[in-house]
Amino acid sequence: MREYLTSEDICNQLCMERTVFDGVFLVVEGITDSRLFGKFADRDGVQIHIAHSKDNVRNVVREMSGKRRDDRTMGIVDPDLERLRGRSAKPPMFYTDCRDMEMMIIRSNALDDVIDEYGDREKVERFEERVGPIRDALISASYPVGMLMYVSQTRGLNLSFKDLDFSRFINAQTLSLDASAMVNEVLANSRSVRVGRKEILRTLDMECGQLDDMWKAARGHDTVDILLIGLRRGFGGFNASGLNEGELGGALRLAFSDACFAETDLYKDTDAWAAEAGVVLWTLNRSRSPR
Repeated sequence: MREYLTSEDICNQLCMERTVFDGVFLVVEGITDSRLFGKFADRDGVQIHIAHSKDNVRNVVREMSGKRRDDRTMGIVDPDLERLRGRSAKPPMFYTDCRDMEMMIIRSNALDDVIDEYGDREKVERFEERVGPIRDALISASYPVGMLMYVSQTRGLNLSFKDLDFSRFINAQTLSLDASAMVNEVLANSRSVRVGRKEILRTLDMECGQLDDMWKAARGHDTVDILLIGLRRGFGGFNASGLNEGELGGALRLAFSDACFAETDLYKDTDAWAAEAGVVLWTLNRSRSPR
């Protein structure tokens, strides 16, 4: 029943806990966010609370830092498509790097560690000789899906992206995306779409041409699915054959180390906020440095 908590319920809970805890309340969207940031948070000085939605996180932080005058409550959410709309977060609200938490991880050295674990070295080398770095191939293949979501939302197309079969439009050997086949798959997955395929493709091509940063558009869920195709059918080792999306996502989160987090804008921005507030937020092993 916790997912039915309102922002008011959560604020009331925090206010009760504030009578015995004077550290930072870090409010996040879901359980995976809590697990990831819990790796780095100061255990004595930070309590992580799951709000079960982005709106709840925003409302809780706004209420606590405003009306309830609590200057030690902060929130972290995925920006999703907000940066494409030119919107930014202001402390004590913070956005993850890239479009979401998963993309922030994929952009880091954690991806290299996971490929080292599940990839076949010779196959990886052959892939990168033919195609280029796997990270570049992943972002090039996944950002058009994110841009199509943006087109759907901004133009009210009501396209459905649930349970897409990525193998229908991703080449397993090169991880290249067939935009026409992608649109066909999304249309087949959607209902009552009043715009034709050619018009959608034309609009998508125009929006992609205006995009200044692919990492703003690419969604972690899609990118993990594409990476899974590559590992299973392109450059993976024997231990990748039975890998599923949940296991791969978990492996990426586990590989996201202190050093990876320390390189993110999220860490730098939140650490600066904590320093100004006179609190300890993160506890990183600074003896480890990024590769």
